[in-house]
Amino acid sequence: MEEQEKNLTSDGQEKKKEKANWNIRPYLAVALLTFIVFCLCIAVFFIILRFNGVKAGWDKLMKVLQPIIIGGVIAYLINPVMKFIERHLDKPMQAKIKSEKGRKKFCRTVGTFGALAFFLLIIFLLIEMIVPQLIQSISGVVTDLPNQVNGFIKWTDNIAKNNNQWAAVLEEAVRKGSDFLQNWFKNSFLPDINTYITEITSGVINVAKVLINALVGLIIAVYLLLSKEKFVGQAKKIIYALIPAKQANVVIHTIRKSNEIFGGFISGKILDSAIIGVLCYIVLAIMRMPYTLLVSVIVGCTNVIPFFGPFIGAVPSFIIIALADPIKGIYFVIFVVILQQIDGNIIGPKILGDSTGLSSFWVVFAILVGGGLFGFAGMLLGVPTFAVIYYILSHVFSFILKKRKLPPETEAYIYATHVDSATGDVVYNRKYQAYLDAKKKTEDKKES
Repeated sequence: MEEQEKNLTSDGQEKKKEKANWNIRPYLAVALLTFIVFCLCIAVFFIILRFNGVKAGWDKLMKVLQPIIIGGVIAYLINPVMKFIERHLDKPMQAKIKSEKGRKKFCRTVGTFGALAFFLLIIFLLIEMIVPQLIQSISGVVTDLPNQVNGFIKWTDNIAKNNNQWAAVLEEAVRKGSDFLQNWFKNSFLPDINTYITEITSGVINVAKVLINALVGLIIAVYLLLSKEKFVGQAKKIIYALIPAKQANVVIHTIRKSNEIFGGFISGKILDSAIIGVLCYIVLAIMRMPYTLLVSVIVGCTNVIPFFGPFIGAVPSFIIIALADPIKGIYFVIFVVILQQIDGNIIGPKILGDSTGLSSFWVVFAILVGGGLFGFAGMLLGVPTFAVIYYILSHVFSFILKKRKLPPETEAYIYATHVDSATGDVVYNRKYQAYLDAKKKTEDKKES
């Protein structure tokens, strides 16, 4: 008993010493450092966006680097095709080329140019098959637009014929719409027509520059693929030279994981969008919808945007179809809702799987924030970018929790009431604790 009392008193003294030695300064230093980093990030962001000199310099740098960026994107997209050709060409070449170095070089060259030829063939087929029909569909929309508008007005008149209130509302809406268009044409379009012509001319010049940069980018993509191991080795060498080995390993692992997330998401989303576009074309052709190819291309292209893509593409498609046939426009909306459900619940998960590791809420959050900050590119790449950030933060927090001897799993904190400061154990509510105790008893019985 005396020994127990001594132990209790010694434990109490140690706890008092710990409380006396506890210092808030390290926590304040961490909080201050976090606040400074956050303020610096905001300051850099506004410096780039708000100050004309910095923004102009940034834009000029992006224009200079545009061919390299295009080449990097092309190389990244066709890299899986190159690896596929290289892998299947290596075995047949073993009997013909004895030197391993020469065989690898030959397979890499054939794989690179084969992947590039495959990429160019797909673009050529898309242009050859789609562009003429798109031009025909768009010219048909423009030519038939007045008749379609008149037909739409007649259709609404027939609906509202027996309802004077509806007729008055529709007449007022049409009158206001026509007045708005007339005023816009007289007061805005005609006075600014020279500005529009200048913008169109500069747009044509910019398109020509992009095409030239794309041609240069194809050449850069070839160089990147032919020597990709060397570039990867140089990047690793720089990382290990600048950062200690332990932290460098973490950086390289994070880069590798980021590549898995981006590669899986982008390639899977392109395949998913192609399937949706083809499926949309088949169903619309069976339903005898007008402008089937044009609408299918719009739906397929906008489907690369997660979650909101089908609905974004459905809006202009509905307008195009509804002007030609309002009833078919309603059928089209029903079909798009069904198609989005099939894509979201069957096709998308089968192709993409859990490549991002994000819940539905964080997917929507990433799309809204990315689209609000960076437009279409943000909506497209916001999900994989946020997935990488989410992955890094989750590992950082798990590391901190493990150092504090706390469970890193989120499920452990759902039913937690608090953490015992003395023992460091997570304390759960009564109901969940009873469930854990019962589960432990059943497991002990099975073991015994």
